[in-house]
Amino acid sequence: MLETARLFIRASRPLFLLGAALVYSLGGGIAHYLGTPVNWNIYLLGQLWVTTLQLATHYLNEYYDAPLDAENPNRTPFSGGSGAVGAGKLSRNTMLFSAVACLTVTAALTVLLLRDAKPSSATILIMVLSFLGAFFYSVPPVRLAASGYGELTTSILVANFLPVFALLLQTGELHRLVAMSTFPLIAIHLAMMLTFELPDYAWDVKTGKRTLFVRMGWRNGMTLHNILILSAYFLLALAVSLGMPYLIALPAFLTFPLGLLQIWQMRRLSAGARPNWTALTMTSAALFILVTYLLAYAYWTR
Repeated sequence: MLETARLFIRASRPLFLLGAALVYSLGGGIAHYLGTPVNWNIYLLGQLWVTTLQLATHYLNEYYDAPLDAENPNRTPFSGGSGAVGAGKLSRNTMLFSAVACLTVTAALTVLLLRDAKPSSATILIMVLSFLGAFFYSVPPVRLAASGYGELTTSILVANFLPVFALLLQTGELHRLVAMSTFPLIAIHLAMMLTFELPDYAWDVKTGKRTLFVRMGWRNGMTLHNILILSAYFLLALAVSLGMPYLIALPAFLTFPLGLLQIWQMRRLSAGARPNWTALTMTSAALFILVTYLLAYAYWTR
C-alpha cells in the first residue's frame, strides 16, 4: 500500500504542481500590488482548478507515454516520465481513471467558479484555452507533446495564462504588469522545456517523437536555448524602461549569473563535454523557480 502511494505521488509530479502554484501566486501578487483586496476563497478555488487540471495532464501523459518512457535510459527528475507506470508498478488504466477523476473534479470546480467568482469573458476564455492546451498536450490526435508545438504552448499556458487567470479572478481586468512580468518568464520556461528534452533527444529520434528539439536539431536547439535565456533578461530590462517598477524587477536580475551558468553548461555540451543531465535540468528548473519567486515576492510585499 505504501509503495502504491509512493508511486502515485511520483506520477503526480509534485515539483511541477508546486511550480504552477508559485506561478499562479504571481498573478495574485500583482492584484495585491495594484491595491485589490485578495478574495482568498476565490484565490484558493482557482488554485484547486489549476491543480486538478494539471494532475489530469500528468496522468494522461503517463498513460500515453508509459510504453516508451519505460525504456528511456536517460530519465531525470524532470524528464523521461515519472517511472511510476509499468510492470510491477502502477497500471496505465490506473492513470487513465485518475485523469478522468481529476477532470470530473475540474468540471465541478468550474461550476463553482462560475457561480462564486462571476468570471469575465476574458477569464472564461483563459479557462477554455488552458483546458484545451492541457488536455491535448498528450491526447491524440493533436498530441502537442510530440508535435514540436507543445513546448511553446505549455510555456505560454504556465508562465502567462496562470498569472493572468489569478489576476482576472481577483480584478476582472488585465494590466500591463502581467505582460511585463510574464513575457520574460515565457522565455525562461521555454528554455527550461528544451533542457528537459535534451536528455531524451537520442531516444526521441529513435522512437519518432517529434519534439521541438528533434524538429530543430540538437545544435539549433542549444542555440535557441541560449538566446531565450538572454532574451528573458532583455525583456525584463525593456519592461523596466517601459514603466515596470525598478524595485519589482531588481531581485529577478540577481538570477542573471544562474542564467549564464545555464548557458555555459549548454555550450560545454555543444562542444562535446560529457553531460550531467541531472545538473543541467535542475539548474534550469531552479532558474525558472527563482525568477518567478522573486517577482511574486516583490509584488506581495510592496
